[in-house]
Amino acid sequence: MPSSADLAKIHIAKKQLAMDDDAYRAMLKNIGGVESAKDLSQSAVGRVLAHLKRCGFKAVAKKSDRKQADDAQSRKIRALWLQLHQLGAVRDPSEQALATWIKRMGKVDALQWLPTDVASKAIEELKQWIKRVEAK
Repeated sequence: MPSSADLAKIHIAKKQLAMDDDAYRAMLKNIGGVESAKDLSQSAVGRVLAHLKRCGFKAVAKKSDRKQADDAQSRKIRALWLQLHQLGAVRDPSEQALATWIKRMGKVDALQWLPTDVASKAIEELKQWIKRVEAK
């Protein structure tokens, strides 16, 4: 069963390539063996996306309008986050992944909205995380 992100990519590609429904269904049937994208196997998802890319689909990352926090604590948090990525403890070093961790930890949607005391706590938690990873 394909993930919602995979389904979104397929449907964005369909729209970007201006495929009508008949052509889209025929492509799914020929490449994936199904009539609906939700019925694709994981390997078929890869084949369908590869075909769509050969046809001219270009995935475009969504740009964020929000500026990054640039105060000293935010820079320290970001540096520790990137260090955890280099150590292999964090898979995604992106600002969005950091924001997700901050939201879970600090209950705010972005690093720039983190209160000073919570930012200090975040720094200490990241340092402890690094120590645990390095001890292994």
